[in-house]
Amino acid sequence: MKYILFICFCTLWGLAATAQDYNIVSYGAQSGSNKLSTVAIQKAIDQASSAGGGRVIVPKGDFTSGSIFLKSGVELHLSKGATLLGSTNPTDYKKLGKWKGLILADTARGIVISGNGTIDGRGAQIALYLDSLFHAGAIDSIRYNLVEKRPMWYTRPQIIYFVGCENIRVTGVTLQNSACWVQTYEQCNRLRIDKIKVKSDAYWNNDGLDIVDSKNVRITNCNINAADDGICIKSEDWSHTYSCDSIYIADCTVRSSASAVKFGTSSVNDIKNVIIRNIRVYDTYRSAIAIEAMQGGVLENILVENITATNTGNALFLRIGQIRNAENPGVLRNVTLRNIKVTIPFQRPDYKYEIRGPALPQFHNIFPSSITGIPGHPIQNVTLENITIIYPGRGNPAFAYMPTDRLNDVPELPTAYPEFSMFGELPAWGLYLRHVEGITLKNIKMKIENPDYRPAVVLDDVSNYTIESLNIKGDAKANPIFEKK
Repeated sequence: MKYILFICFCTLWGLAATAQDYNIVSYGAQSGSNKLSTVAIQKAIDQASSAGGGRVIVPKGDFTSGSIFLKSGVELHLSKGATLLGSTNPTDYKKLGKWKGLILADTARGIVISGNGTIDGRGAQIALYLDSLFHAGAIDSIRYNLVEKRPMWYTRPQIIYFVGCENIRVTGVTLQNSACWVQTYEQCNRLRIDKIKVKSDAYWNNDGLDIVDSKNVRITNCNINAADDGICIKSEDWSHTYSCDSIYIADCTVRSSASAVKFGTSSVNDIKNVIIRNIRVYDTYRSAIAIEAMQGGVLENILVENITATNTGNALFLRIGQIRNAENPGVLRNVTLRNIKVTIPFQRPDYKYEIRGPALPQFHNIFPSSITGIPGHPIQNVTLENITIIYPGRGNPAFAYMPTDRLNDVPELPTAYPEFSMFGELPAWGLYLRHVEGITLKNIKMKIENPDYRPAVVLDDVSNYTIESLNIKGDAKANPIFEKK
């Protein structure tokens, strides 16, 4: 597989580096009170932008705000000890496109969020206020999810939502306690995120960082702790104008009550040329790496390397499907996963979270990694190299049973939402492959710490495969690999 060396960012776009400072206190912002500073902060931003660019300073102290719009040439700088608090009144938030947010930007150029301060969305308070409004009859059922018993996602503000922006830098800050996704960058170009912290176990749908239909993205040195997927790459543009291309994610730590690094659940258009390396994952409920082509887009030229995951429910999940009324299944090809070590626990990994992943409706033993296409649409050209996965074992057929002579009973589920647990009990404890065309297993080590009734590896409708080295420890079966003929 050939990878384009696409990440050649310049020193960084000269974003208002020498422009004037605008302290929000000078515009009427007040710390240490419940008074909203929204108007004062927006005045400072507007004046800085009108002057051709500048740095808006949030000084040490606690300042409360509703929605503010960041504008071209403006850097929002949070000093050490500064906290920007999101208002707990839902009416203080404005909508941009389909989302509400605390810090919004629409087609802005050369914008920055920087500093050592904190942006606290106070998401639980906002969401619970919305919940109480519904039960008091103040908001209608259209804006309330009656099944999940919570306010709809579009009523709950993100902390950051930028759309159609270019030359963006977010660095140093801490983002915490969002009411929904923490931050989304949609249809953006030339985005740099570096050395930020995300701490958001506040409410449901707390994705740590979402990249949607954006190009030339670099995410480095970040620490993300999220009560949903950690880092997501998506494509949602039904006009088919935008897509994802040239994305680099490296040197990050991720804790998630869903999946650590996940992309393709929304994949209306292509997601290409992605490099993910040097990622530490821990205490994560679902997959360390999940790559899914689900809505007709092409996912290709993907390199994932140097991943260490501990106390994580699943190592690798690759999937093709056709969800949300997509006209065609997705395409997933040219993927390399290498230098990966994962330790799978017996108990659920996110039991210490405040907002834990939903329990599964069926009994099951430990799930294997899985790479599954659908009939007529195989996953193509995958390389797994230098991968070690340690499993707890204890697979008990009396608890849940799927023997290899009943492979046809494993459901296809092409239109089901993709998760590593979607098929229920699987007939392998280590690696399950189905509808795959062209796969190389090189220096793969799998260890099981207690006996399991299932074989280590199952191949079902797998063609053009190569096994260069497969080391299975702790499995006493005579044939730890099963292939359906």
